[in-house]
Order: sequence, then structure tokens, then C-alpha cells
Amino acid sequence: MACLVSRTGRHSQRYDNLGRRQVVGCIPYRYKSSSDGTRSNDFEVLVISSQKCQKMMFPKGGWELDESREEAAIRESLEEAGVLGIVECELGKWDFMSKRYGTFYEGYMFPLLVKEELDFWPEQNLRQRTWMSVEEARDVCQHWWMKEALDILVERLNSVDRQNEQKFPSFCTDLVAAKMSSL
Repeated sequence: MACLVSRTGRHSQRYDNLGRRQVVGCIPYRYKSSSDGTRSNDFEVLVISSQKCQKMMFPKGGWELDESREEAAIRESLEEAGVLGIVECELGKWDFMSKRYGTFYEGYMFPLLVKEELDFWPEQNLRQRTWMSVEEARDVCQHWWMKEALDILVERLNSVDRQNEQKFPSFCTDLVAAKMSSL
């Protein structure tokens, strides 16, 4: 059972040695299913609306003193998007300025392979969540650094797919090759 209340306040927030607030976010993603029900190599990502307006982004928030970056990514995904899953290797670190506050932040992004989408979550009345293609997400995402993280995720997942195809050729390809060698 997940806690259904968002953390609030900044008394437990982490700041770097330059006084920049440290935030952690993630890009929730899932693989699409083929028409026959098998998993395809195509994937989609989950974007959420901002609390204050309808601008779209990926879940992110303050990294707190009592958690690792990965734990913060999981917490933010649950609180803001209502999804649970597997946090994968960090996509990178970005320094950016908040347009709203005019202050600098240090942001870390992670991929989150979604395993469960909850019907109820802490910020469900404050945010909209939408699954979309990478191209659509890139168009609507409001933060340049999140778009860069998305590009890194796409390259990483495409690279893994290419490696898997080389290591594990399709059964059909193997049968054709065996048939051809027997002729």
C-alpha cells in the first residue's frame, strides 16, 4: 500500500554547496503491445501537467535529506503521476534556472519502467497525466533539460534494442538461415 499524501514544505530539501536546490525527476515509460499481445520495441512516455497551469512535463520534485536520488524519483512518480515501477540508471544531471523564482537548480533525471498505474494517487486532483509518443512528449514538454533527458533515454533504449537484436536474432531469421544452409 502506498502513502497517498504528498510531502510538502522545504525544511528537508537538499541544496548543493552553491546553494542550488536539488531536484530529482523521472521519465515514466512503458512498451507498447503488438496487436497479437506481445511486447513491441516501441514505447511511450507519461507526461503530467504542472500544478499551477496546464504546461506539461515529467514528474520531478525536491530531493530530500532522508532519501537517495532513486528513492526521490520513485516518490515523485507516485505523488505526481500515480505510477510505480523500476528506476533505471541515471540519465544525467542538469543545472537550470527556475523561470518562476529566478533561482538556479541542480536536476537529476532517471528512467522509470512503469509496472503499475494507480487509480488513486496524492496529486490526482491537481494534475493530468497522459501517455504519448516520444515525439508528442518532446513537443509539449516545457523544460529544455527534460527534453535532453528524453533524448538520452530514447538513444539508450534504441541501443539496447539493437544489442538484443544482434545477440538474439529472431526465430524466423534463424529458421531461414538454417533452411538456406541445408540447400
